Amino acid sequence: MLIRTQQTKFQLICYAFQKTTMITTIPENIDTYIAGFPEEVRKNMELIRMTIKKAVFDVREKISYGMPTFTLRGKYLVYFAGHKNHIGLYPVPENHPDFINAFSAYKTSGKGTIQFPYNKPLPLDLITRIVKFREQENLEKAAKKKVQS
Repeated sequence: MLIRTQQTKFQLICYAFQKTTMITTIPENIDTYIAGFPEEVRKNMELIRMTIKKAVFDVREKISYGMPTFTLRGKYLVYFAGHKNHIGLYPVPENHPDFINAFSAYKTSGKGTIQFPYNKPLPLDLITRIVKFREQENLEKAAKKKVQS
């Protein structure tokens, strides 16, 4: 079931049946989101989903901004989204020295996005590293906030 919204500022770009389709409905959950893609893309999205859930204990799933979103203790951790030729993962530590070499094999946006093309194997180890890095960032932010209060 899809939830139709007229107030959304975002349109979900969905790759389906060998063409790009703009849809203006937002899926109510990640299963519905993934179901809108061709089988091979669905398999990759499920791999990303399982990798994220395995990397971080107690991660929660939801749809935010029309994309599969994972939160930890109520704070955003990572998002992913399917596009015509790739799956994007957001946000990523683009200029962090621990990731520069690993990211060189993929397109990044300068806005914390990495693209995993459909015609390449998914770098599940890299995705795990990104998610664990984001977990640590979130924990550090929470600790700073706690100290400042």
